Amino acid sequence: MTGQQLPASTLSGLLGAWSDTNGPAYRALAERLRLLIADGRIMPGSRLPSERELTDALGVSRTTVASAYRELRDRGYLTSRRGSGSVTALPSRIEPELGRHHAPGIDTDGLYDFTCAASPAVPGISTAVAAAMEDLPHHLATPGYHPQGLPELREEIAASYEARGLPTSADQIIVTAGALAATSIAIRAMTQIGDRVLTESPTHPNSVDAIRRSGARVVAAPMSPGGWDLPLLEATIRQTAPRAAWLVVDFQNPTGRLMSAADRQRLAIAFARSRTTAIIDETLYELPLDGQEMPPPFASFDPTGVITIGSVSKSFWGGLRIGWLRVPETLVARILDARASMDLGAPVLEQLVVTRLLRERASILPERRAGLRERRDALADALRSVLPDWKFTLPGGGLSMWCELPAAVGSSLVGVAQRNGVLLVAGSRFSPEGGLETFMRLPYTQDPDTLRHAVELLAASYGQLTERGPARRTAAALIA
Repeated sequence: MTGQQLPASTLSGLLGAWSDTNGPAYRALAERLRLLIADGRIMPGSRLPSERELTDALGVSRTTVASAYRELRDRGYLTSRRGSGSVTALPSRIEPELGRHHAPGIDTDGLYDFTCAASPAVPGISTAVAAAMEDLPHHLATPGYHPQGLPELREEIAASYEARGLPTSADQIIVTAGALAATSIAIRAMTQIGDRVLTESPTHPNSVDAIRRSGARVVAAPMSPGGWDLPLLEATIRQTAPRAAWLVVDFQNPTGRLMSAADRQRLAIAFARSRTTAIIDETLYELPLDGQEMPPPFASFDPTGVITIGSVSKSFWGGLRIGWLRVPETLVARILDARASMDLGAPVLEQLVVTRLLRERASILPERRAGLRERRDALADALRSVLPDWKFTLPGGGLSMWCELPAAVGSSLVGVAQRNGVLLVAGSRFSPEGGLETFMRLPYTQDPDTLRHAVELLAASYGQLTERGPARRTAAALIA
């Protein structure tokens, strides 16, 4: 809740049983508040209740609260601003750093790479490419520019939405060079410089970077341990009136959470009331791993107010770089105008390949899901065996596990693990506002034996770190 007043009753609920510890009460309260701020459950920039309000809510002495606030100020987690009261902050030592970018799988030879949540290509890519090459001559006599995408691909994509119960015409589909490009186009079309865009926290950092580079201001709403906090989201929408919202509701990256149909409907109503355009990323929709029935598309609950992003990067192969936007009919021209300032269309050959793959998805994707299910279970078993103190909820789909560590050492662990041959991205990188130092995302996209060995090295790294204290951080990597 960046920049907003945190009610004393809400903070009391977040604190939980903070006093169940030895030592002075003020120190226990300060430590619990510090962890909530470091983990992003209380966002930097949030205004805490006054000392009197929190004293009444917790039933403690005014001295206890005043001393706790003073300790947080001394440690850099709280600042005092005239007219704003006590505002949360992050010490510079745990602020997220972007660092350099590397190409996953190219310059990581000899290392176990947990930075990239993307799988190798599905079987059948080469066959689809060969078939597409036969179709290519029909397009060579044209200029080759298709700002909206090849008609045959748009028809396949539209048919997939129809099959899910969402009426869609090919004219509502705009093919892009991947989901990240689709995000940039949608944000550019629907916002102006300085507009607010709501996101979750944690969330996919590269997409947040794209939103910020468009000139928009990111407003992050923390997710609860069980998923989306609907009352908090609704309150944030009312208080900040975001022009747009960018969310991942299907096996959310990085938490793996799946938003229920009831919550989708409730959130769609909140967006409609505030005239907020919801931009929903469905990149991971095709990857349910437990045979569960998927909720209706988010756009089903507001067909005229929701823009949907799709992609084949996670389901088929990232190397194809084909994504798309499903756009309400009234917004198609606006989206195309925004797209014209960025590129003139996706590559024709790749579009032909994806058209073939989508026609064969019923025979291709079951094998992909079975392989990911085996890898997910292998990673979970390895974590339970050698890192039993790490907490996680087994995701029902997607590509990654979101783990909670016993201590806020995520960024330090990145450096130690790299020296032991394991590449990681700290949880703080997934927070738009910083924090989440007790979390780590672990993709399960490598084979089971590789995952088991990587977790053993990770456990050894964690043991070294906790025995001797924090180590120097290294730069973060490109995150998929």
